[in-house]
Amino acid sequence: MGEKFRILVVDDELPVCKSIASALVGDEYAVDSALSGEEALELQEKKHYDAIIADLMMPGISGLELLKKVRENRPDTMMIMITGYPSIRTAVEAIRIGAFDYLPKPFTPNDLRSIVSRALTRKRVVEQKLEQARVLEDLPVPEGLYTIPNNSWAKVEDDGTVLVGIHHMLLVTIKKIATIEYPKLNETRYQGEACVRIVESEERMHKLWTPVTGKIMAINERVKDDYAKLYRDPYITGWLVQIAPTNLDNDIKNLALT
Repeated sequence: MGEKFRILVVDDELPVCKSIASALVGDEYAVDSALSGEEALELQEKKHYDAIIADLMMPGISGLELLKKVRENRPDTMMIMITGYPSIRTAVEAIRIGAFDYLPKPFTPNDLRSIVSRALTRKRVVEQKLEQARVLEDLPVPEGLYTIPNNSWAKVEDDGTVLVGIHHMLLVTIKKIATIEYPKLNETRYQGEACVRIVESEERMHKLWTPVTGKIMAINERVKDDYAKLYRDPYITGWLVQIAPTNLDNDIKNLALT
């Protein structure tokens, strides 16, 4: 058995720390906890964590401030930010600063394990420079797209509808897609919640965050029948769903523009 991945959980509520730690601790992960950003920084000085899971909203040193300090001192540490709705703008800001991804409350143990698995896969890709991921990593995001960085993208069409797809950096961290669970037509999806669910295995299910609120108008049947299209062309023919937005002007203010 190889060396365990070292993970630090940071939350000002002890029950939350214990709950997250119990969902992760085992043969693969060694988990420590901190009840504040200040305590987390002290532990970070003593140990080199592979990943840190931190609540964005904490007294004292906030999760965002902790992220900035960790990025300065340990840029190879993968940061996962826990958020409460409606903090999509702050979550996007965190990813732009250098967080790997965000996990909105409430979440399940499987949600937690899936995002940690992706974060550590991303860490291995960077450290080992895996050839299979290099082409995707170097893929540019077309200009004019709005993104939840490293997760989803939105393209505003001439008719006012929005095409939504998967960011190539999310594809890098998914080994093989078993199936994609799509929303139903005419269902409403809200910004920041799951738009589609990408199933890798029984234990790993990854969520694509909805970039804009609106009603599902169409599903890309060509991708539904051939997931390889996502890897070949995620930004044009590889769109997943089409949305009729209901709050577009406000929603895009929370997103990153390429």
